[in-house]
Amino acid sequence: MGEREFRVLEIKASIFEDNNREADLLREQLRQEGTFLLNLMSSPGAGKTSALLRTIDALEDEIDIAVIEADIDSDVDAERIAATGTRVIQLHTGGMCHLDASMAGQGIANLGADGADLIVLENVGNLVCPAEFDIGATKNAVILSVPEGDDKPLKYPLIFEISHALIISKIDTLPVFDFSIEACVRRARKLNPDIEVFPVSAKTGEGMDAWCDWLRRQVAAAKA
Repeated sequence: MGEREFRVLEIKASIFEDNNREADLLREQLRQEGTFLLNLMSSPGAGKTSALLRTIDALEDEIDIAVIEADIDSDVDAERIAATGTRVIQLHTGGMCHLDASMAGQGIANLGADGADLIVLENVGNLVCPAEFDIGATKNAVILSVPEGDDKPLKYPLIFEISHALIISKIDTLPVFDFSIEACVRRARKLNPDIEVFPVSAKTGEGMDAWCDWLRRQVAAAKA
């Protein structure tokens, strides 16, 4: 019996290629509209929503902000954001541990965010999967909390490699945990020399001014 010919289709490569094309189209659309889309990533419990609430409180009078909340199956974070009066939509991923560009595009289309200066997409809590999928964001930010430990850039390098900003959250707990900001920054910048670092406490407000100033500059650049 002779050898049969057959095709081999690399499914994972194909998925990423299709997603990257959609991400580029969405990013270009946002660029033309002058909208800054921030992909905010972290592990569960790192303080994404708390930091976001502080950010909204600081910037809502000067920047038109809208929020996309992504979760496997929960509306808790969207309810907290909605209580501030900020436009928000909840995306349920149906068990998926990340968003892709198509999901992000659907969220933006249904958000009713026409005219928004800043859209923050709070990604599913996970340090692995969200880093692998380009959602079409203008820039990426990762939050790492003090209780998680300063070794996370060593264990989950990709999310730090693709992020433009690193927020070290819950710095009010530094006296309790064995966490070195210097070691964390050194490890992150070994992976990504250009990453900007913002140690913050959503509880006390420490460090939030520097973070909000960074966002102001990004929004202004997107509009320009």
